[in-house]
Amino acid sequence: MFPQRTMLRSSQRFAAQLRSPAVRTPFQRRFASSESSAFHGAEDNAFNRERQAVKDHAAATSDLWRKLSIYVTIPALLIAGANAYVLWNEHWAHWEHMEPLEERPEYPYQNIRTKNFYWGDGDKTAFWNDKVNYHKKSE
Repeated sequence: MFPQRTMLRSSQRFAAQLRSPAVRTPFQRRFASSESSAFHGAEDNAFNRERQAVKDHAAATSDLWRKLSIYVTIPALLIAGANAYVLWNEHWAHWEHMEPLEERPEYPYQNIRTKNFYWGDGDKTAFWNDKVNYHKKSE
């Protein structure tokens, strides 16, 4: 017939088989206990109850941080990345409308050289970028 309908019927049959008593664990508790402690007898003391409370708190806290990491951090990083991409493209679109590097004025506080750098031609810093940096040596 239709593959979707066949799949639905088989999944319903499988779920019904899982709910059958034969599949359940043989040590299933039949009634809810009236006491809240999982400890009985000599095990039921303040130390064990506090330790169990710490374990329960740790489980809940780790679950909270797992959910925060998945559902808050990842979308925030994606949004921040998209924002950075848009700003990067706007920045270089702005640079296309500016005059060429050779025609821009060079002020006295720019490119101060008291001695040459020991790499390359001695004029370029370690972070020199030819697309944005220019040094007029003649002036």
